[in-house]
Amino acid sequence: MARPRLHDDALRTRLLEVASRAISSGGEAAVTVRTVATEAGTSPSAVYALFGSREDLVAAVSEEGFRRFATHLGAAPRTDDPGADLVALGLAYRESALADPHFYRVMFDRAVPPEARTGVAADAREAGGPPSGTAADGETLPVPATQRPTFGVLRDAVARVLGGAPPERVESAAVGLWGLVHGLVTLELAGLLPGDAATRERRYAEAAGTVGPGLLRADPVRP
Repeated sequence: MARPRLHDDALRTRLLEVASRAISSGGEAAVTVRTVATEAGTSPSAVYALFGSREDLVAAVSEEGFRRFATHLGAAPRTDDPGADLVALGLAYRESALADPHFYRVMFDRAVPPEARTGVAADAREAGGPPSGTAADGETLPVPATQRPTFGVLRDAVARVLGGAPPERVESAAVGLWGLVHGLVTLELAGLLPGDAATRERRYAEAAGTVGPGLLRADPVRP
């Protein structure tokens, strides 16, 4: 009979959930191996066994957030109607943020420290995104959100709607749409959007439907 695994995927997920809440509320400095282990109902040795170090745990939280985010975006339908698909992608963005609010805040509102960025950058490279840059002192730089595979999903959806538009215009429209949905989601997570869940979802869709087309039609403004 096989021996049971002492540190399984369920424990790893629980530790990531606890760490994501800590970073979301108090920043990266709020994460300590002992505190995370205690709240997750395990020992510090389990954290080290699963992640290697505190810094690797912090990096893994960001990686897990983007993995979940990519899963939600990847589940959005792709049909013969590019416009409808873009709307569905925006709704998937919101669903991901509401399903994993702590991870969402870590991904976009809390900076990952330099020593924890290497794993995130490597993950982006393995997933098909461009590698991170390197500073003059050799420090690994963060991977900009617009260079991540997850942003590529939005950029590709916008390109389908614009049909052969220059890359600069596609990039500009995609960034504008990202800013729109991110702003709406951030307001909702902060409790600043009135109404019940159904009302907030409707207002989100209405705002995207009203402002989104204008962003798609606009040409990039040159300085």
